[in-house]
Amino acid sequence: MKAILFDLDNTLYSPERQLFSLIDVRINRFMNEVVGIPSEEVDGLRRRYWAEYGVTLQGLIRHHAVDPEHYLEYVHDVDVSQRLDPDPELRRALQQVSQRKVVFTNGSMDHAHRVLATLQIEDLFEEIFDIRVARYMPKPFQAPYDKVLDRLELAGSDCVMVEDSTDNLRTAKDMGMKTVLVGPGICPAYADVQIPVASAILQALTALDQGPAPCVSCNSHDSL
Repeated sequence: MKAILFDLDNTLYSPERQLFSLIDVRINRFMNEVVGIPSEEVDGLRRRYWAEYGVTLQGLIRHHAVDPEHYLEYVHDVDVSQRLDPDPELRRALQQVSQRKVVFTNGSMDHAHRVLATLQIEDLFEEIFDIRVARYMPKPFQAPYDKVLDRLELAGSDCVMVEDSTDNLRTAKDMGMKTVLVGPGICPAYADVQIPVASAILQALTALDQGPAPCVSCNSHDSL
């Protein structure tokens, strides 16, 4: 394991912080007020675009000629500090991870910087790979994974993917990565380890070191 690839939203912080709900509101407003989509059609289109393209942005690019940079700036214009606080426990855990650490997100670079800075862990990551890494093609499509591995000069088998999204972990597993699911729910076959929060990453890495096994659940992180 040479590198750990961390998702950002709802992975490095708990979904209970409801940060993404602020972004959801901005996405709906962008579609209605900027693109001109009637408000009663917004939810249906978002579901359709997520199903077909992985993110709303791809549908807006393909069907509404939206400028992706305008979209990213608009929807991520939220006050991160309303929902997040410094996370010293996560910082201590990440400081003990000896492998290269990068962020791999479907969000924007600016948003990632704001989140990491608010959590006070920004200095612990070597690089951030955002939605631009494969021309706005998101996870779980393989193209952004290929780009990230190429930039890191690593093979999939050299890496661990840490994610709250099972779809994104499936692609990582297919590419030979070790996989860590963050959060509750059923642990699928393509997740090697499940942890409750990202600060339990050391337990996850220990479990991965022990070799192939059915999904291991690390439900406690008191030892960290």
